[in-house]
Amino acid sequence: MGAVRLEVTDGVGLIRLDRPPANAIDHATGLELQEVIRRAGDDDAVGAIVVWGGPRIFAAGADIAAMAEYTPEEVRPVVSALGDALDLLESLPKISIAAINGYALGGGFELALAADLRYLADDGIVGQPEIKLGVIPGAGGTQRLTRLAGPGAAADLVYSGRRVGAEEALRLRLVERVSPAAEVLPTAMAHAGALAHGPGTALAAAKASIRAAGTRSPAEGLAEEKDRFCALFGTGDQREGMRAFLEKREPRFGA
Repeated sequence: MGAVRLEVTDGVGLIRLDRPPANAIDHATGLELQEVIRRAGDDDAVGAIVVWGGPRIFAAGADIAAMAEYTPEEVRPVVSALGDALDLLESLPKISIAAINGYALGGGFELALAADLRYLADDGIVGQPEIKLGVIPGAGGTQRLTRLAGPGAAADLVYSGRRVGAEEALRLRLVERVSPAAEVLPTAMAHAGALAHGPGTALAAAKASIRAAGTRSPAEGLAEEKDRFCALFGTGDQREGMRAFLEKREPRFGA
């Protein structure tokens, strides 16, 4: 069995990292992540995704022992394997939640940043400590962290390499929710389940529009939002949602 697994339950695809002891992400694991994320994206039984590293640790980052003596040419395919996996996760139309127990550091936190939402245990720790190794984040950390928390917070975290606890992570907007450790995965699965049975076409449009706000000019983002709004009219989501509102009942999306 590989280091990355996909388990589908009631519309939720649980992507589980399982590479003891710390879920360190090496070249092979990056390629496995790509394959599993692609499978989750292509599986019609998967309506939403949760990424989880187990009850003790999310992912401690890159496999430093494997890459310590690499040259620039040797390290590029390693960081590209992870970076391509994260780009794929971010670009999927399905909503994803990172359920973080324990540490999410370096490449592990970059993985969490590529998800749409991050739920952190109240004793969890996140950060980009690469600078302490003489390098910087290389799989999207500087870019996604800046979009998420702003350039000042990103600079503080990347320049210092310091680790951030749950309370500060929530205050800095690095995560959207903090829960007791035992509740992180159940909460993420429950919320992903609601999304999986929600208006999938509209949720995909919402995800694309939100992403456009961070990657396009303001005018382009506004235009994309308007176009996607208009395109939803005539879809099953729009017809069912508005009929349910007028009939004063709960909508039955995907029924």
